[in-house]
Amino acid sequence: MAMAAGRLRSGLPLLRKILTADSVSSSSQRSTALHRALLCPYLTNPELSRNYATAAKQQKVKVPVTMFGLSGNYASALYISAVKANSLDKVETELLDLVEASKRSPTFSQFMKDLSVPTETRVKALTEICTQGKFSDITKNFLLVLAENGRLRHTENIAKRFTELTMAHKGEVKVVVTSVIPLPPEEEKNLRETLQDVIGQGKKVKLEQKIDPSILGGLVVEFSQKVFDMSIRTRARQMERFLRDPINFGGL
Repeated sequence: MAMAAGRLRSGLPLLRKILTADSVSSSSQRSTALHRALLCPYLTNPELSRNYATAAKQQKVKVPVTMFGLSGNYASALYISAVKANSLDKVETELLDLVEASKRSPTFSQFMKDLSVPTETRVKALTEICTQGKFSDITKNFLLVLAENGRLRHTENIAKRFTELTMAHKGEVKVVVTSVIPLPPEEEKNLRETLQDVIGQGKKVKLEQKIDPSILGGLVVEFSQKVFDMSIRTRARQMERFLRDPINFGGL
């Protein structure tokens, strides 16, 4: 345990150096403009589609992070409606609750993924689930859109993208730290301070720890689509490749 903690400490100075350098090099490339919201182009039910289009027109809501693809478009459309209804936290909680319920129930999970289930059956089942769960109208209507268009199997990915939007809305930055043991309190504090320095004021670090003995030691830090791998496993592999490469004596 003491040895593992020592390995964690040894990685912090290197992490600070790498993160600071990366932050400086990329700061000039960041765009401060918010991108316009993306309405989902896949909504085929006329009434439900009009509801989302109307909501966007009535109040110009911009998504804090540009999203692409099917899941990104759906998440952006839901974000627009949730912000307009001032129910961002509630919608996020309800969506994540549904995803968790799907993970716990193989039957429900299969129902969400099975495209052979008739549309009417999907809509009826989701309506009953939302009623029993006392879901908000925003979440209920959105899930019915997914059911109507056979997109329920994408719910988990949509929820992940939606969470990215809510975190950006709150000024939170999710950081996933992988280590061989849970970070000791002092090491976690130092890591938070390092990340806060890099991310800057006005943002809040939301730290998520993962345990993976296979990395052997050190840290793997992921945030903002960046990965800083300072694990002993990766260092060992790099050293192995270095030792296997033939030495070039041509320049001697």
